[in-house]
Amino acid sequence: MPDLRFNSQPPSATEIPRPKRAEGQWSFGLREPLNKNEQSKKDDDPLNVRDRILYVYSKRGFDSIDPADLRGRFRWMGLYTQRKPGIDGGRTGSMEEEELDDRFFMLRVRSDGALLGAPQLRALGSIGTDFARGTADISDRQNIQYHWIQIEDVPAIWERLDAVGMTSLEACGDSPRPFLGSPVAGIAADEIIDGTSALEEIKRRYIGNKDFSNLPRKFKTSLTGHPSLDTVPAVNDVSFVGVVHPEHGPGFDLWVGGGLSTNPMFAQKLGVWIPLDEVPDAWAGVAGVFRDYGYRRLRSRARLKFLVADWGVDKFREVLENEYLKKKLVRVDSPEVSTESGDHVGVHAQKDGNFYIGAAPVVGRIDGATLTGLGDLVERYGLAGARLTAQQKLVVIGVAPADVDAVVAGLLELGLEANPSNWRRNTMACTGIEYCKLAIVDTKNRARDLIAELEKRFPDLDTPITVNVNGCPNACARTQVADIGLKGMIAMDADGNQVEGFQVHLGGGIGLHDTFGKKLRAHKVTSAGLDDYVTNVVDAYLAHRTDGETFASWVVRADEELLRGEKALEKA
Repeated sequence: MPDLRFNSQPPSATEIPRPKRAEGQWSFGLREPLNKNEQSKKDDDPLNVRDRILYVYSKRGFDSIDPADLRGRFRWMGLYTQRKPGIDGGRTGSMEEEELDDRFFMLRVRSDGALLGAPQLRALGSIGTDFARGTADISDRQNIQYHWIQIEDVPAIWERLDAVGMTSLEACGDSPRPFLGSPVAGIAADEIIDGTSALEEIKRRYIGNKDFSNLPRKFKTSLTGHPSLDTVPAVNDVSFVGVVHPEHGPGFDLWVGGGLSTNPMFAQKLGVWIPLDEVPDAWAGVAGVFRDYGYRRLRSRARLKFLVADWGVDKFREVLENEYLKKKLVRVDSPEVSTESGDHVGVHAQKDGNFYIGAAPVVGRIDGATLTGLGDLVERYGLAGARLTAQQKLVVIGVAPADVDAVVAGLLELGLEANPSNWRRNTMACTGIEYCKLAIVDTKNRARDLIAELEKRFPDLDTPITVNVNGCPNACARTQVADIGLKGMIAMDADGNQVEGFQVHLGGGIGLHDTFGKKLRAHKVTSAGLDDYVTNVVDAYLAHRTDGETFASWVVRADEELLRGEKALEKA
């Protein structure tokens, strides 16, 4: 186990870079002054709020909730107040948080890449049906997100989750957020290594552990042993990526400091080889560095990516090895970028002779009835279960060869397509203004309508083009790494009215190529004009591409006039 004791001063064995100004790093003894969030965590460990929910708030109702719990510590239990209906996006940034609060909650339930059998799926479905007005979205963090949750119902919801081994603990907050795990772990024929046991052990040791319940900000984990890099490791705080060492065999490289939002950065690759059984220790070491040296003074700089950028990858590795792991890590060449999609949509052979089937809802939007029906499908055909993906999709596992067609048909009856159009397969959207207090524009419904229109206009598109729709600059739907990334903002229409719109990022990508999308200066697209904008840009790409040229590659060399999409091409 690594030494995870809090340090009152920098260890003498390693020279630790000191910032030019105090950044609130614990290991330098810099614990004052505290911002509002740090003060709240100092006043009471957020994990303690669970008992208050169970024994006070759920019995006395919404009005009894301490504001410091409501807008702070509740997040460690996976609970956010949702947006009050009827507040337009132009007012989002000018209103206080309490003015935006509704008396209902979003509840996030973590899956952590685990296999969900019929009992888990039915429990998740029943929560949506009984307590959440039918809602249940699949997020791009492999979570299930509910809305319209009332505080009085939370204990009953937790009982249902506990009964099937699931939890909402630390699904939000300055904590180890839900893990991304490969949806095809242990079954894919081309898998390098199965990391399931490592994720299970990290969760067992460290989720709910007060040594890690007060991090500077959120801490996102990704682990995959599949060559498609299906857990988007380049944009997570800590990622373990399958790699083969020429002498030691399969293991994991370690990547640190990835993240998007308003300061996007790709993770730095340490170029090390970590055996499967040492992954939990390495995870705790990275989390410990973040906890002890992470910047706490300003929330805008309180992510691991800023520390890694300032230190550099070599210094970060040195501190991790010397002060936390107490040993040198074996060096290895980091994996190359993926050459295949990691969404696993479609029918694929498993290494045991069975099949797994990846299916797509529309931008992750399902409901409680769908999850219950999926549980019934799993039981009916004796499937191993289902996993959620980092692309708002799901994968059913353990399909016998004779049952493939029947399972595909059963999924379709539930609204889950195993052979979707490009647009349905490759479009994601965050929660948006419907429920999120940070959002400026509608996303889920707008993306659904965009998909329907593009399916009519480009029914036979012969190359994948990804579209990610986000309601604000925070990039929950990974705006900057899509072919067409749409960041919600207020725009001006032709008549000078303020309307919902988007700033466009073009040519981004992750896995196949790690590139942030290109922004066009002073260019916004209204939500009403979005269908025509995307149509014009895609038409231009199809007309001007070279053989085999991807959309992202074309964007690099295309004339800005074509990228601005303001002129429709004449059809042949």
